[in-house]
Amino acid sequence: MYAMPDLARADGLGIDLSEGGSHVGRGTRNLLAGLGDGAYLEVIGPDPDQPEPDEPRPFGIDELTEPRLVAWAVRVRDIHDVVGRAKTKGYDPGPVLPMSRRRPDGVLLEWQLTPMTAGIMPFLIDWGGTPHPTESLPPGQELVSLTGFHPTPEEVHKGLEALGEHLVVNQGPFGLLAVLRTPNGEVVLR
Repeated sequence: MYAMPDLARADGLGIDLSEGGSHVGRGTRNLLAGLGDGAYLEVIGPDPDQPEPDEPRPFGIDELTEPRLVAWAVRVRDIHDVVGRAKTKGYDPGPVLPMSRRRPDGVLLEWQLTPMTAGIMPFLIDWGGTPHPTESLPPGQELVSLTGFHPTPEEVHKGLEALGEHLVVNQGPFGLLAVLRTPNGEVVLR
């Protein structure tokens, strides 16, 4: 998840992005880029065509002054089971919430996820029977690496282990770093 205070500036990223759609009621919309192997980059920001939402936009978008890599997600099947197993191992990913949005071509996408919070720990997403976003994205870009930074990496590793996931986490100030290979060369997102 790459959050921007103004999606009109997304053209300057050097990434081929496709229109995703609006998150009605949340005040956001997204642009997407397929990264191969079922992975994709979501660039999210305020939707000027929506009224101001009742609650703050996710990922601290309302306070952003510069674009920032804010979060990552893990695709799971049977999200309730994954959350239950993680809890028994000492990590609570949070409640499961339903979401939906309509693609520009009119197809309704519906999914379930745990809270979308900025951070080193991923949120979980279960697409169920809805079309996965990568099915309609053109190929051409690739995720080379995703790295986390945290003052105490061992704390992050405990949560990742409870989820059965892996991420290289180095000691340092909080943050994420992604390297993408594009037709225009490598792009680094922080």
